[in-house]
Amino acid sequence: MVETAEAASLKLTPRLELELAGWQRQQQLEQHWHGGLPVLLLDRCWLQLRAVAVERLATLLPPDCTAAAPELEAFRHCCRQGLSPAAAEAHCWREFGEEACRLALKRHWQAQERSQGGWTLQIYLDALARYRQVFDVGGPRPLPLLVLARAGSAEPHRLLWLVAP
Repeated sequence: MVETAEAASLKLTPRLELELAGWQRQQQLEQHWHGGLPVLLLDRCWLQLRAVAVERLATLLPPDCTAAAPELEAFRHCCRQGLSPAAAEAHCWREFGEEACRLALKRHWQAQERSQGGWTLQIYLDALARYRQVFDVGGPRPLPLLVLARAGSAEPHRLLWLVAP
């Protein structure tokens, strides 16, 4: 699901609203997709809004890619093919080794416990694809804004696509 919003719905301070409007104007002037395009990060706890280049987003906010481990992908594939979970596990142990499968699962569980705000590799890749896509169509382009989850909470990050007023 793609969530769009108007900047006014964020209830920002007047200073942050001006900054946001400037980034929206800057993005609208761009003619084509490139790595320097802004992605906005909103930290509600500190009322901070900052723009990062899309090419630096994964460095500043690394997506959780533990679910994409080959061992776990193979397990899910086997289950989709009709194997029972026990048979899928046995297949993966033969293919990757028991220790590698356990380590992949352990890393995935640890990542879930650390909670990266639900910012997964798939969500990150979908966001990049959408951002590229908005440059292929004419008219005003939405600007991506990640509303960061509060530290220590179970809430996920929220990806909003801000439409110009």
